[in-house]
Amino acid sequence: MEQSTLITGAPGWLGTRFVRLLVNGIPEVPGMAEPQDHRQIRCLVLKGTPVRTLRDISPRIQVFEGDVRDPLSMKDFFRGAENAVVFHLTGIIHPNRIRDLYDINVGGIRNVLKGALSVGARRLIAVSSNSPAGFNPTPEHVFDESSPYNPYQNYGKSKKLMEDLLQEAFHSRKIDTVVLRPCWFYGPGQPVRQTRFFRMIREGKVPIVGTGEYKRSLSYVDNICQALLLAEKAEAARGRIYWIADRRPYTMNEIVGTVERLLEQEFGKKVAHRRMHLPGFVSEIALLLDKMIQGIGRYNQKLHVLSEMNKTIACSIALAQKELGYDPKVDLEEGMRRSIRWCLDNGQPI
Repeated sequence: MEQSTLITGAPGWLGTRFVRLLVNGIPEVPGMAEPQDHRQIRCLVLKGTPVRTLRDISPRIQVFEGDVRDPLSMKDFFRGAENAVVFHLTGIIHPNRIRDLYDINVGGIRNVLKGALSVGARRLIAVSSNSPAGFNPTPEHVFDESSPYNPYQNYGKSKKLMEDLLQEAFHSRKIDTVVLRPCWFYGPGQPVRQTRFFRMIREGKVPIVGTGEYKRSLSYVDNICQALLLAEKAEAARGRIYWIADRRPYTMNEIVGTVERLLEQEFGKKVAHRRMHLPGFVSEIALLLDKMIQGIGRYNQKLHVLSEMNKTIACSIALAQKELGYDPKVDLEEGMRRSIRWCLDNGQPI
């Protein structure tokens, strides 16, 4: 019997990767390596968005045009989806206007919840972020599920409000919900901004703030997809929030050094082996400017990213390992290797 699987956020980065692995399987993960032919996959796609990538994955994928900001546009998407599982992967990180964060991240989940409830969907699994927790109070600290909310800027606030709506729906006994908190994404299918990061590393233009030893949890996209599938079935996951990342955090120096080494030794790229070393206060100045700009409703991606570069953002995945059986198979080196190969194979020059 076919099972209805509803996905928002494709053909975005994570959404497309998730659909591809649903159709083809995740080779490294026992029990998930085989194609899942029992699924009837529906994707909610913003009107005017090219869908060739989804069509190329499988002709069985059903595409519905709609907008999470407009509940009326999603009626066909949800129609007949009783007992379905909904994977809500839609989100915006770097908007033009601050209002977009709340319209999409908060208004979007509110409308998706309404749609799921209207048809009696079984479970709604949503992707959040590390940002509702902010940054670690000390370099040695790691977040876990007991860490208090401390949202970082408007993006963090919008994701925190999203989590609140999901928790409210669960505790009202309306629907099973699961929230996953991935950190900095990397992996095949990456957007241009990530490829630009590789290019900056190769050209010696990547900024290293302070010592470069601030730790960051990263989340390889296939590891996130594994967690999504585990969250679909785990009984213990009902109403829970989980941190989802690679097995351990990495320092910025390690991240940059790994990309440099792979580019040079495995892909034959000339690497400058330079870094733009900046004092720690540069990130604090960027933070002040970021807050000022966001205060008038605008957003500057470069300032926002720079404001985080002297901060530790690291988490523990122990609860996901215990309750979901989460077992991230891909680490930094292999993940970056696959990312670079994908760029070169898909016309994104580094």
